[in-house]
Amino acid sequence: MADASLFTAALEDRLARRAPLAARLRPRKLDEVVGQRHLLGRGKPLRVLIESDRLSSLILWGPPGTGKTTIARLVAGATSKSFEPLSAVTAGVKDVREVAERARVRLAERGQGTILFLDEVHRFSRTQQDALLPHVEEGLLVLVGATTENPFFSLTGPLLSRSTLFRLEPLTAAEVVELLGRALADAERGLGEDPVGIDSDALDHLADRSEGDARHALTCLEMAHALAVESERDTITLADAEAALAMRAVRYGADEHYDVVSAFIKSIRGSDPDAGIYWLARMIEAGEDPRFIARRLVILASEDIGLADPMSLLVAEAAARAVEYVGLPEARYNLAQAVIHLSLAPKSNSAARAISAATAAVRDRPVGAVPVHLRDSSYAGARVLGHGHGYAYPHDAPEGWVPQQHLPPEVASERFYEPTPHGSEPARAASWRARRGGAERSDDERR
Repeated sequence: MADASLFTAALEDRLARRAPLAARLRPRKLDEVVGQRHLLGRGKPLRVLIESDRLSSLILWGPPGTGKTTIARLVAGATSKSFEPLSAVTAGVKDVREVAERARVRLAERGQGTILFLDEVHRFSRTQQDALLPHVEEGLLVLVGATTENPFFSLTGPLLSRSTLFRLEPLTAAEVVELLGRALADAERGLGEDPVGIDSDALDHLADRSEGDARHALTCLEMAHALAVESERDTITLADAEAALAMRAVRYGADEHYDVVSAFIKSIRGSDPDAGIYWLARMIEAGEDPRFIARRLVILASEDIGLADPMSLLVAEAAARAVEYVGLPEARYNLAQAVIHLSLAPKSNSAARAISAATAAVRDRPVGAVPVHLRDSSYAGARVLGHGHGYAYPHDAPEGWVPQQHLPPEVASERFYEPTPHGSEPARAASWRARRGGAERSDDERR
């Protein structure tokens, strides 16, 4: 019997050593957590709630590798409540109901509460979240949800309003360096059993390229360590670090989608072609739909450039057609040309401001009848009604324009279009300004 227990212990130890480095090095107490000092430092809100075992429902939101699951495991070790872990990837309403039933029995028989840790909570549909809500609302379950996606997009309002939101930040480069150093030195759980050193440039490279993701940094360190050991070298080199990082995937969840697109548009609006091209490349590498990118460029061409460079709309529209006709990867050249053209183009938002102002007038003012002289006079009987009477046909005038009121009286004094002094817009607007001024003077003289 003793031999069997020794064998089991040895087997468990061997299995533990085969676990990924990030899993082996997972913190066992709050003081071992690297990063998130704004939440887990001494006297900080989340630490106080964990140590006092007074957690109410909360959502942990942050990028991958920032400690969401680690914090949940620390909660499990600190709480007197029963801890029930589920993953929204595999769980459903049935699983939630079973947890709730066990929680109800536990509360009735022992007076013990229940914490439900729901990893990847954003993967629950609205229906599944609605099924969870009553148990959270009545206090039967304390929800600890972990998500990499923006909860304001992915969680229902009622569930979010009943939870405290804690945002976890990516680790700084200095924090990643600290974590990697700990992994190399720890003989029990880290890589210290096969001790190797690491060049400073390799360490900095791993820290810089990890993007604040502790799990990714540790995984790459483990690969670089294996490369060094297999080559019988006592130091991890920059080449080892680069090889370990070679398979890095571009992170691009729903949250990144909105943020990257926002940065893309703002860079082009800010006339920065380098930034525009960078965000374009990042979207393409992450697998963004090129048709979506093209649609945003077509919108931007009118919203942010407009009459300052009317050709920009044609360039954007041509790029959109090229995406449909050519497809990726070659269509990236067409998109890149459009991004650079739009970035370098002079900017005007006069079209966007004009339609916004006109829309506000339509919504907020009496719409008014169409002036009689502008009404359709093409059908039988229209003349009897006076439709079209007094209309002046612009092409009959030598200038191709006649002073004439085209707005309903209710908004006749409004000016919706205000040109900017950028690009070709001033020249285009000059004659219009002159005609408008002449027409207004004629109106004053008539009055």
